[in-house]
Amino acid sequence: MKKLLNIKGLKYIVVLVLFAVYLLFLDDYSVVATSRLKRQVRELHAEEQALKEAIVSDSINAATLRDNLDAKERYGRENYYMKCDNEDIFVIK
Repeated sequence: MKKLLNIKGLKYIVVLVLFAVYLLFLDDYSVVATSRLKRQVRELHAEEQALKEAIVSDSINAATLRDNLDAKERYGRENYYMKCDNEDIFVIK
């Protein structure tokens, strides 16, 4: 009688373990997949914030370059190595 009870109880335990493994690892909405997607969403939100800050910074720089001739000259000299005819440029890296 005890063997029969142990076999019936064992069947339920095996089924519950298999169901738990299915929910944790194999399902499309499993715990592992959900945590991976949540991490990806956090990374994308962080990237979005960084890009918004870059947009604000670039907008300020564009407004400065649009309005100020000295800023345009400085930008051209720093980024494109532009120079006047009587100047020499030394690039140090």
